[in-house]
Amino acid sequence: MKRFTCLLLPLLALLLSSCKTDYTELATYSGNKQLQAVIETPAGNTRKLVYDRKKQEFVPDQDAGQTREVDFLPYPGNLGFIPSTETDKSGKGLEILVLSERQEPGTEMEVIPVGLMQLENSGDLRHIIVAVPARPSERQLDATNYNSFSTQYPGAKAILQIWFTNYNKSAGTRFVGWRDEKFAEQEIQRWMKL
Repeated sequence: MKRFTCLLLPLLALLLSSCKTDYTELATYSGNKQLQAVIETPAGNTRKLVYDRKKQEFVPDQDAGQTREVDFLPYPGNLGFIPSTETDKSGKGLEILVLSERQEPGTEMEVIPVGLMQLENSGDLRHIIVAVPARPSERQLDATNYNSFSTQYPGAKAILQIWFTNYNKSAGTRFVGWRDEKFAEQEIQRWMKL
């Protein structure tokens, strides 16, 4: 019996580790044809988390070998990525910020893009899709497109612009501009894996 247990435990551990979800391989759009987001860093966090595809875990982001902590106000929304998109050779997915209550790492959400924020870091253009939950009951903001987001919540846009240009002083981030949900959709299509 003891030998059986010794063999069973490693087999069970192997089985459980193989059951992890590879969030990068989820569909970009759900069966309902809604854009999907995977949350990495919850709203209100000061520590940035990222999805490690090899480990299939959410781990603290590293900067020069140190865990990256935001030395500013906490994240104003849930930061994550759009599954089955790839913006560079490392496999990084297109970034998305979901404006809703705090969601835990690994949360998969159906969302509606309301715009796209363009930033520049050291000469590289960075696009962040800004979205709200597709389910009305989960929304904090009653906006479902760029026009309603801009007219009803100009303060939210200003806060995001200020936050993203100030949360990491060493990055030298510069705000470039806002684009509408149509431009956001084009960016999603551009970076979808074929």
